[in-house]
Amino acid sequence: MPSTHHILGVILAGGRSRRFGGGDKGLADICGQSILSRVIAGFRPQVGRLALSVNGDAARFSDLGIETITDGESPELGPLSGILAAMDWVAGNAPSATLIATVSSDVPFLPLDLVARLDATRNDGVAIAASQGRRHPTIGLWPLSLRHKVADALVRRALSVNRLAEDLNAVAVDFPMRDIGGSEIDPFFNINTQDDLAAARVFAQKEG
Repeated sequence: MPSTHHILGVILAGGRSRRFGGGDKGLADICGQSILSRVIAGFRPQVGRLALSVNGDAARFSDLGIETITDGESPELGPLSGILAAMDWVAGNAPSATLIATVSSDVPFLPLDLVARLDATRNDGVAIAASQGRRHPTIGLWPLSLRHKVADALVRRALSVNRLAEDLNAVAVDFPMRDIGGSEIDPFFNINTQDDLAAARVFAQKEG
């Protein structure tokens, strides 16, 4: 198995969860585990080191046993701000890292070969996940050498991660549907609403 010591995994958890009804949706329960706990369990073995990018008081995530990176920008600037904060955190905390693997905090059924497939396909640039013809730009692999590109996009308030990925000629890596207890689901099924949470609980019960 290829070494992952140079890859910092970052879970982007700085959103306001408006469609969910507010609060930290990552802490919502799915069959006895929080959404974030499930993301951590699937993502941690794929990277050399793992951190959670947050806004506000990081203490509310202390029970997860994960390092936190505080995003100094406004949460209104979105995930690009979290990506930049993680890139800046690397210098003083993970100097051996050359790549940042990012996932959102609301994807409880991540592929276990996510990072390996992105890394194998990226051609030394950016790779992002895709499924069913849809790109998932917050789920990707970003070379630290592109920090200036991320910073410039934020300065210009060009806040679309997908647009930046396109500008950087990101490779989109397609992932197949997952079979869970006879049901096919998108591996990047994300929980935006309470209805999504209810569906995720049904899928998780089928896993067991």
